[in-house]
Amino acid sequence: MAGILDTVDQRTQLVGENRLEILMFRLAGRQLFAINVFKVQEVLQLPKLTLMPQRHPFVCGVINLRGQTLPVIDLSQAIGMRALVPSPASTIIVTEYNRSVQAFLVGGVDRIVNMNWEAILPPPTSAGRQHYLTAISKVDDQLVEIIDVEKVLAEIVPYNAKVSREKLDDPVLEHARGREVLLVDDSNVAISQLRDTLGQLGVKMHVASDGLKALNLLKGWADTGVNMTDKLLMVFTDAEMPEMDGYRLTTEIRNDPRLRGLYVVLHTSLSGSFNDSMVKKVGCDNFLSKFQPDKLVDVVRQRLMLDQVLAG
Repeated sequence: MAGILDTVDQRTQLVGENRLEILMFRLAGRQLFAINVFKVQEVLQLPKLTLMPQRHPFVCGVINLRGQTLPVIDLSQAIGMRALVPSPASTIIVTEYNRSVQAFLVGGVDRIVNMNWEAILPPPTSAGRQHYLTAISKVDDQLVEIIDVEKVLAEIVPYNAKVSREKLDDPVLEHARGREVLLVDDSNVAISQLRDTLGQLGVKMHVASDGLKALNLLKGWADTGVNMTDKLLMVFTDAEMPEMDGYRLTTEIRNDPRLRGLYVVLHTSLSGSFNDSMVKKVGCDNFLSKFQPDKLVDVVRQRLMLDQVLAG
């Protein structure tokens, strides 16, 4: 399985095509779960596990992987299911989210599937585990639940949305007060972080839970004759979302003359060297990994400085 994950260059070709690859796995039962392959570094048997005193209840312990110490998180227990029992035969999925690397203990890995984002749907309100899901889909008539890993990680290590006083005292940021921004993300945790951080700047926020909803909202405003670059200071969009991802959303924005001038920031938990080529391919103006409040404010400042330069 680890060898299948080495073809990152091939996966970057999916960018802008509204497609993704998911790694499917099981936890404590027969239900299939999944995460985006872009987040996965490797899949392997559990190395020697070292227990830690006063560890979080969801953390089984730590492992040493090629000189790097990684926490091992029981993903089953973290989403409210029966805890898994670690053993030398156990499987772990090593992932990178928001510049941090961790391993998830799982019941067993199924396979990798290439899918269209249009086949990835928001979870129904009746879903018992909806609290920890960002989406659902079907593969070979089997329901696949896509886990909100950002929420899982935020419950283990809560995110910090507080902006440093030094940043907030910047007079340039006064020009953000009262301006409007659009936030596009299917993760409630990510939206909360954006709201908490940007709220300190006094901006007005509109929210859409996926790229298709965001595009319809933008086109609806444009249909009324609104000058979109005057209306919106910027758009923050996640990469992975049901129905339409952030890359396709950006492509659609650039293809609509009424929306083309919008300042679009790809705000994602994806990290790695391939992000630069992704951003350039679809035409984003900026890229930012999630849960970095000061850097988020820096991006807003860059946008405001651009206005000042254009104004002469």
